Amino acid sequence: MEGTLEILPEYTEGLSDIRAGQRIVVLFHFHKSPPFIPQLLKQTPPNRDTALGVFSICSPRRPNAIGLSVLEVISKDVNRIRVRGLDMIDGTPILDIKPHIEDQDSCPSYPGPRREGTP
Repeated sequence: MEGTLEILPEYTEGLSDIRAGQRIVVLFHFHKSPPFIPQLLKQTPPNRDTALGVFSICSPRRPNAIGLSVLEVISKDVNRIRVRGLDMIDGTPILDIKPHIEDQDSCPSYPGPRREGTP
């Protein structure tokens, strides 16, 4: 699913090196999830017949209510990032954005040669 991440204006400068085609990791808060209870340590996902441990599934009902998505950047306009792969609802609070790192060559802060397209 495609959508737009709207970042607070005071953080715009921090988005300066995000480019179309790049993959980013977005950490967010499951702000609409009900409070976690110990009985949810094992849950049965919609596409499974058996319960699995909460740390091995993608349930929004988690002990710390933090979600993570790896998204493809389609475009960026000032403080708005158009992305593909979105799995958040409108108004979801974004906690942080990080580069998607596959290996040291795709890490923007790595001192050696970097993979093409890495800022």
